[in-house]
Amino acid sequence: MEDGRDRAGSTGKVGTSSEGARGRRFRLSARVSSDRPEAVAPVLQEIFAKGSVTRRGDEFLVEAEMTGPDSKGLNRTLLSRLRRSEKRTRLRARWTGDDGTEESYFDYVLKKTSRP
Repeated sequence: MEDGRDRAGSTGKVGTSSEGARGRRFRLSARVSSDRPEAVAPVLQEIFAKGSVTRRGDEFLVEAEMTGPDSKGLNRTLLSRLRRSEKRTRLRARWTGDDGTEESYFDYVLKKTSRP
């Protein structure tokens, strides 16, 4: 598209809570695993410089806050960025919106939604 956004309205950038109020706030709790964790680690550290990234064996535990239009878009942008560094990367993520709604994803697929 002309303004640099894709069809889903994403700019391809993963937002953090420090980047302003562009959309809703979400709390992310995720497990990231990859066939080459050493390739994914620097990307996670860059994206979540203000969050928490902990390595446990061959996977990473991520806790962070992010802003965006919706959890689906944030999840998609995050996984796409991780897969640029290693194609065989898996993401199990729970996004909690500022209204208390939780959405769980495995890779790009929404698995569960729970409302307060």
